[in-house]
Amino acid sequence: MEANNSPVQVVKRMFNAFAKGDVQGILRTVSDDSLWIYHGTQIIPKSRFSGKDGVEKFFTNILERTEVISFEPRQYIVEGKMVVVLGSEHQRTKRSGREMKQQWVQIYTIQNGLITRMEEFASSESVLEG
Repeated sequence: MEANNSPVQVVKRMFNAFAKGDVQGILRTVSDDSLWIYHGTQIIPKSRFSGKDGVEKFFTNILERTEVISFEPRQYIVEGKMVVVLGSEHQRTKRSGREMKQQWVQIYTIQNGLITRMEEFASSESVLEG
């Protein structure tokens, strides 16, 4: 397998596209039948997205509704076709201005150079103003 198509490089390409707000770039890293599962947090409800259309909706919702203040993948753990990423993020809701921070674990499955599954477990907290 080419280093450029290694599971961790596929995930990093997807993160780079997300950082640029490039939804089409994100979609180039996922399979047609990709499944994305978000288990929800204290603030954000659980959700499930299927296929490229679902993944597009997942990211469009984030990018249209929030300003991402920071998004920090901190550690990558690779086991075969699976990449586990530990990280954090800080967002501001565009409509209300409410800020939230999250700690998360995202588990990616990569096959044939594409993300076939993402499962996220997160904990969130509101950032108090003042």
